[in-house]
Amino acid sequence: MTATFTAVTYVAAAIAEIAGCFAMWSWLRSGASSLWLVPGVASLMLFAYLLTLVPVEAAGRAYAVYGGVYIAASLGWLWLVEGSRPDRWDLFGAGLCLVGAAVILWAPRGA
Repeated sequence: MTATFTAVTYVAAAIAEIAGCFAMWSWLRSGASSLWLVPGVASLMLFAYLLTLVPVEAAGRAYAVYGGVYIAASLGWLWLVEGSRPDRWDLFGAGLCLVGAAVILWAPRGA
């Protein structure tokens, strides 16, 4: 599988997880209808499925790489959905996390 497929899969998983968690947040913290939980649970199930598609040999490594993507995607959600623009420290921290995720994902490993 290609690096593009891997990146797209991680980003899609992040969006699915954040949307599912936001549904729970909306219900418990913002007073939204409990019906928000239906698409929220479906979104979290999609998130879990998508992580199984990444071409990484160990689940823990797939989750570690995902962590960096999740942090960057969360800041995108903060800006696009919640209307709060990330500051330079948010962006710097997310950049560090993405560099770390890339090292974990693409580091040369022996057999």
